[in-house]
This record gives sequence, structure tokens and C-alpha cells, in this order.
Amino acid sequence: MSFDWTTVLVPISIFLMVIYAICLILVFLYALSQLSLLMNYIRQKSKKNTDAVFDFNNPEEVPFVTIQLPVYNELYVIERLLDFVSEIEYPKKKLEIQVLDDSTDESVEITSKKIASLCADGHNIIHIRRTSRKGFKAGALKEGLKTAKGEFIAIFDADFTPKKDWLLQTIPYFKSDKIGVVQTRWGHMNRNYSLLTKVQAFALDMHFTLEQVGRNYGGHFMNFNGTAGVWRKSCIVDAGNWEGDTLTEDLDLSYRAQLKGWEFKYLEDVETPAELPVVMSAIRSQQFRWNKGGAENFQKMIGKVFRTPNIALKTRLHAIMHLLNSTMFLSVLTLAVLSIPMLYIKNEWGHFSWFFNITSLFIVSTVIFFVCYWFTYKRIHGGGFANFIEFSKSFVTFYAVAMGFSVHNSKAVLEGHRGKRSEFVRTPKFNLSKFKDNFKTNKYLQKNLSKNTLIEAFMMLYFLFGMTSAFFVGNKGDFGLFPFHFLLFIGFGFVAYSSIKSRF
Repeated sequence: MSFDWTTVLVPISIFLMVIYAICLILVFLYALSQLSLLMNYIRQKSKKNTDAVFDFNNPEEVPFVTIQLPVYNELYVIERLLDFVSEIEYPKKKLEIQVLDDSTDESVEITSKKIASLCADGHNIIHIRRTSRKGFKAGALKEGLKTAKGEFIAIFDADFTPKKDWLLQTIPYFKSDKIGVVQTRWGHMNRNYSLLTKVQAFALDMHFTLEQVGRNYGGHFMNFNGTAGVWRKSCIVDAGNWEGDTLTEDLDLSYRAQLKGWEFKYLEDVETPAELPVVMSAIRSQQFRWNKGGAENFQKMIGKVFRTPNIALKTRLHAIMHLLNSTMFLSVLTLAVLSIPMLYIKNEWGHFSWFFNITSLFIVSTVIFFVCYWFTYKRIHGGGFANFIEFSKSFVTFYAVAMGFSVHNSKAVLEGHRGKRSEFVRTPKFNLSKFKDNFKTNKYLQKNLSKNTLIEAFMMLYFLFGMTSAFFVGNKGDFGLFPFHFLLFIGFGFVAYSSIKSRF
């Protein structure tokens, strides 16, 4: 008597189809949240700014400001950072600069000499050193806050180059005592340096235009981005101060402050230039920290979001999608892996055709993302047919590379949800204007090949198999998923190749 494999394969197929459907729905819900933010973004553009601002012509309305510069082994950029910050225009009697230096290398001496030179020129700069890196960046910011004289605390990471009028453009918006944070938009000094920087800029522009504006206008929770923003000191204290129990201390404090009733102000038109990472190992460390930190904050904050009274339902829903942002990589990876079994199930079990007719409608998620990113791109680069063609190419490239990162980022997300602790790994800075030709000698670059690279190389071959399968399944082949598998093949191949190349 032969064994009937259908008794095993059908239940397994149904189980995989259920998981596949759940992931499709999660991605669709996330797409709808982005569409909602797009509607807010469009409405905001027609709104006239009526915010009350400080009158800096009246010396009595000019508050004391502390600029905090949290740095750790920033040999290549520390002098540039101090040069730019020291040139910021603001009454010197009402400004102090704290260099929160946790460095352990020769950059300490360079920083010390640079500070001494600037102090001799009349700048109020304080070099603060700790005996340990407890709490990492959050710990450094908290330590500096103990002695900060400013009513407002501006923060810049080492790779940022704020413009001279930066404080004059941001501090006035604290006229309302409800405002706890003013955040500015990141610019990208090296946007066109390579394909890697173009993809990063494309993704970040989406966040710093549509998402931040959409959340801010809709009265939803947004986040301070860790740098290029200003906090009201009393807001930090009231929200419970900086905490180092997640890898994204900025998102953590942002939610705690807004849950306490503080309002945030986002300034899309105030750009703060910064330098994007140029090698894959640096991007990996940054992506891992951001995505793991996002998952950690979901675990830490989601209960508070539901328990806190007087929060609109729409704002709670947006908060869920915001905190689950990085977790979407899990859904993307699951959809990718299951797409090949789905191809075979579809063509082997004809009675499931209704399921695949329905799931094919979820292509609308990609259409929504395409439209949202187009508005972002148009805001920065302008409209027109030529720009639309360039945007379309950029979107496809971004889509492929983002999916190529799904293994790496999913691992980070899983660690975050499981509560696995890890060290705060800083992103190496480069200063390409000075070290353009020899940046690969950067002493902070990780030379070890990521363990995920082997998996990514395997995934590239897996989706090559998926593309090949399209020619053989069913009676005449099935090419419905071929474009998806092609993008996955390119994305994983590019990430794996770039990771190997960055070693040499």
C-alpha cells in the first residue's frame, strides 16, 4: 500500500499559506499607515505657519543654550565638528558647548588641543570625560546634563556640519512652553558618492520628509533622531532623563516625553548636512543598531502607549506602526522565503487558485510605497518626466537593496524582541573631503566578514532557483513572481558582494 503524500503536503501547504497571508496583511497595513502620513503631508503643505516664536531682537527673549557633542573615537571628524559648531551664530554669553568625550584613543589629545585653541579665541567649550562608557551615548548625554547651564540642549553627532544660523532657526520655536523638542531634517553631503550612499539617502529622505512631517502634522508620536535637534532641558528631566537600556535612546526618550504630554516641532525646511557611511560594514553596524533598537522600544513602549489615557485611536495605531517599523523586515523576509513554495503550491494544487487570486491584489502595497516615495523625491529633486524616470530607477534599486538587507535586519529585530543585550556599536565616520582617497585605511572599520554574508549569498542562489522555477512549473510556466525573485536575487547578491568587497 503506497503512502498518500497529500495527507501531509496539504496541511503543510495550508500552514505556509496562512503565514504568507498574515505577512501580506502586515505589510499592507504598514503601507496604509504610510498613505495616511502622505495625506497629512499634503495637507500640511497648504497650512500657513502661525507658531509663536521668540523675538531675538529683545535680549530678554534669548535663552541660554547648551550644545552637546557626544563623541567616541572620532579621529577623522572631531576637528571638523568643532570648527562647524564653533561658527554657529549665537550670543556667546548665552551659549556653552559640551564635548562629551568617551574616546579611548589618540583622538582625545587632538580634541583637547582643539578645544584649548577655541577657548583661547573666546568660545565657551567644556571637555567632559567619563571613567567608563556606562549607558554609552545615553549615559554621556545624561552625564553632561548634570552640569549643563542651558535651558535648551542642542545635540550633534560627530558626522554633522550644522550651518551658522542653525540655532537662530530652531530655538525661536520654543516660545510655546508645550514644545519639548525641535527636530531638523538631515541633509546628505555625499549623497552621490556611490550606489550605497544614494540608496541610504533615498530611504532617509522618505523618513525626514513624509514620515516626520506627516506624524507631526497629524499630532502623532514622532521621534527625535538622535542628532540635529534641540531638547528643552525640563522636558528631558520630566520624561525620566536619558536611559541606556535600548540601542535607540532617542526613540525611547521621544516616546516617554510625548506620553507625558510634551509636543514636538519638526522643521522640514531647516536642513542639517551630514556624511553617510560609504562602506557596507559601517552601514551594517548602523542598520543593526537602528533596527534592534526599534524592536527593543516596541517591547518597552507598546504597553505604555495602550495604557496612557487621552490618546486618540488613530495616534495609537500610528504609534504601533511606528514602533513596528523595523519589524516589517521580518515580514518582508518571510514573504520572500515563502514566495517560492507559493509558486509550487499554486501550480500543483489548482483548488487553491482563489487564494492566489486574492493575494495578487496585495501588489497595491508596492504601488502605495511607490507613490509615497515619489512625493518625497519630488520635494527634494523636483518633478517632471525626467526626474520621474530617475526616481523610478532609484525606487527599484532601493527596493532590491532594502530586501537584500532583510536577513541582517531581521536578525537585529529578533534579538531586540527577545531582549538580547548587545553593546552600542558606533558607526565609523570618514570625513571624505579630507580622506577621500584613503578612507579604506580608516582604523575604525570592521574587517571581519559578517556571518550573515554567507546566508545572503545562499539567498541569492535560492532566488536564482526561484527565477529558474518560473520556466518549469505548471504547463507553460508561471512568471507572476519572476520580477520579485529577480529583485531579491539582485538585492541579496549586491549586499553579499559589497560586504565581501569592503573587507579588502
